[in-house]
Amino acid sequence: MLYELIGVCRPSRPLTEIKEIVRTSSLLVLNAGGVVRGITNWGTFRLPKPYRKQGATYDSGHYFILRFDSSAKTQHAVRRTLGLDPRLIRYSVVKMGAKLEDVAKVEGKAEWGGKGEGY
Repeated sequence: MLYELIGVCRPSRPLTEIKEIVRTSSLLVLNAGGVVRGITNWGTFRLPKPYRKQGATYDSGHYFILRFDSSAKTQHAVRRTLGLDPRLIRYSVVKMGAKLEDVAKVEGKAEWGGKGEGY
């Protein structure tokens, strides 16, 4: 199944820490026999609304996208690992499709604005 992970890190974190979060998630997928289709760094943007995490309030965050093919069990392991990481403000994993016909034309890179996909 194809999944898309959208992660939002604290904006004050250096890029090396964001790369470490992505690397950890990617290694979980790869070690379980999955495939990482692509990683996209979107940069820092304002959050839709202020978000509280561990006693601090954030109004912006550093966004990244990770697209990967894996089993549902592996996707749950990624979610569990990210849920324990205090450097993340938020994350969301979305199932993009389970059939080959649904995911065959999905690119690995997630462009801002979606290239006419209605974003």
